[in-house]
Amino acid sequence: MTGTSTRTETFEDRVFLFLVLGVSLAFFWILRPYAGAILWGTVLAIVFAPLNRRLRDSLRGRLTIAAIATLVIIVVLVLLPVALIVMSLINEGTAVYQRIQAGELTWFQQLFAALPGWAVDLLSRFGLTDLASIQDRVAGFLTRSMQFIASKAISLGQNTFEFVVALFVMLYLLFFLLRDGDVLSRRIREALPMRPERLRSLAGRFTTVIRATIKGNLVVAVVQGVLGWLIFLVLGVGAPVLLGVLIALLSLLPAVGAPAVWVPVAIYLFATGNTWQAIVLAVFGALVIGSADNILRPILVGKDTKLPDYVVLISTLGGLAVFGVNGFVIGPVIAALFVAVWEIFGSRTAALAQVPSDEPLPEPATAAVVPMSGTTGSSRP
Repeated sequence: MTGTSTRTETFEDRVFLFLVLGVSLAFFWILRPYAGAILWGTVLAIVFAPLNRRLRDSLRGRLTIAAIATLVIIVVLVLLPVALIVMSLINEGTAVYQRIQAGELTWFQQLFAALPGWAVDLLSRFGLTDLASIQDRVAGFLTRSMQFIASKAISLGQNTFEFVVALFVMLYLLFFLLRDGDVLSRRIREALPMRPERLRSLAGRFTTVIRATIKGNLVVAVVQGVLGWLIFLVLGVGAPVLLGVLIALLSLLPAVGAPAVWVPVAIYLFATGNTWQAIVLAVFGALVIGSADNILRPILVGKDTKLPDYVVLISTLGGLAVFGVNGFVIGPVIAALFVAVWEIFGSRTAALAQVPSDEPLPEPATAAVVPMSGTTGSSRP
């Protein structure tokens, strides 16, 4: 009877496990339309959790008021500036696109005409002296880029209701994550069938990578983009918001960085006779924009775990290719969890390898002791 009861309980456990998996997959499936809103709500809750705790302590444990105050700070410091930048980017992108269509952008001819003779000879060796062909390619690339921005703007205007609903879902979820985040995280830890030390390690790595990605990468990229926008605005360079956004985006990629934007602009200014503007931009870009990463990252991230640059680059590009904008966070998080899981597995393998081969491996702490042939105390013959 005992064996039959055990088999019945095992079968019921397996059925219930499949039921849990099936219901969970169905739940994730119905949440898929708002996956982006849920993701960014969770990310903002993790990043601003320390601020929420400080407000909670200063308000003597008033969870709701602290969550509302944190939510207001997030809206003022994050969401409103992002909305203003997007609006300015759309306006400048539309203006640049119209100038391209009207043929008003002659910067390529000016740059080529200002090149010295040796540079022209060098370009001719590589077949790069066909101005019409090169300009058509560059203009085509800019046109496609501006069309993409314009299409996104039109799509946003047409799907205003969906955008408003997604924003409401994000803010609504963010409020409850700020207020009840500690309780929810504890319930998740208790529900997962994993050793506490491993679960703590994975959870710690997850939150660390989220904060390092947002604070150490996104904030630094935004600062570099603002600095680039400021210097372009002061020097009178066209489309400063567009160039600043490009600096911010390229700053997210370790192998590219902000110099991919300000160096060509400085070369163009120098070649077209704007010598002092080129010198100012080069000095500012090298000393101010370039050093922002080295100064701000240690302050913002501190001793947080940092993935190697090549892992960040590959995981970010892969995440963007698979998940779109959300992949900026999802890619590095998956890479960090991958590294953490293999570190745990490697440490366990190393610990087992240190056990002498002539000594038996210790029995698991949860192993049941079953008497055999009337003996007691050990299950080994």
